[in-house]
Formats: sequence, C-alpha cells, structure tokens
Amino acid sequence: MRLFIAADLTDAVRAAIAREQKSIAAAIGRASSLRWVKPEHSHLTLVFIGDVADARVSGVIDAIGVEIEMPTFEVVFQGAGAFPPRGAPRVLWIGVVAGASELIALQQALASRVTALGLPLEDRAFHPHLTLARWRESHPSDRSRALDAAPRGVVARARVEGATLYQSRLSPSGPAYTALARATLTGRP
Repeated sequence: MRLFIAADLTDAVRAAIAREQKSIAAAIGRASSLRWVKPEHSHLTLVFIGDVADARVSGVIDAIGVEIEMPTFEVVFQGAGAFPPRGAPRVLWIGVVAGASELIALQQALASRVTALGLPLEDRAFHPHLTLARWRESHPSDRSRALDAAPRGVVARARVEGATLYQSRLSPSGPAYTALARATLTGRP
C-alpha cells in the first residue's frame, strides 16, 4: 500500500485554497501546463511513507493511531513558492507562516513512529507547505510567472487537532485517499 500522513483541512480552508488556485490560473492563462490539486484532495502532508508491504500495514496503523501529547495549534497559509528552488519548477505551493514550528514538531513525532518500525523515510528536511499544483512540463521562467500571480496576504487559517494516516491509490482519473488511522493531539503541552 502507498501510505502518507497528513493534517486534514476543513471545507472552508479548502474553499479558500481553491479560490487562490483559480486566481493564479486566471492570471497565468491557459498556456501553463499546471495540473491543479483538486480542493477535495488538498491536505497538509506531514510524512510521505510510500509503498509498504501489506504485512506491515497493520503495524503502521497501530503506531500512528495513538494520541500525541501536544496541544492543538493554528497554522496560517501565506506566501507561495516552487520546488525545486532553481531550474524548471515541478511543484507550486503555498507556505505556512504561523504554526510552522508546531508542524515540524508534529512531523518529527510521526516520522519517529514510522522509522521505529524500520521503514525508511526521505532524508530531506521537512518544510511545511501545501501543494497547489504540479507542472507536467515547465521552464525556469514558469516559476516567476506563477509566483508573480500568487497571493500576497493570508489565504487561510486552519486548526490542527491531529494527523491522519492515509492509503493513496493512484489512477488516471486522479488519486483516491482512504483514512486508516488518526493520531489526535491531546491538548496537553
């Protein structure tokens, strides 16, 4: 199974993100090869686990489905960027300007649970962001066009009360996500 852990978003936050996507798309025009993340698929990825053998999935579910002794917190989405930072961009994202340190702590707690099971994770540092779109094909100049069209102010605020382990099934019509376990923040520091 292909697995990842994410902080969920409310419908109101998804609607605010979708408005920004439409605004950027209108500003850069149809010439772009951006594939926009559907609002119902928007989530704040904390840990991408990847493919896990079926025999190991129940251990991941058990490890993730335990409370986390951390208070709930708010994140604020603002500012856009693109990965990779140089050359032709592949991912357009919106950043997290408040709540980033709490997200990093939550990500580290969850990543520790996964690595304790002997599952390897990427070595890259975690940078809190929400993916808005991916380029099918791009040129270095696409970065500045998209970022010039991106929002400048606060796009949305979200309360993080836990994280969900998802199974992701990829298909030509797009991904389908199934929730497998939830780690609730206990509210205790």
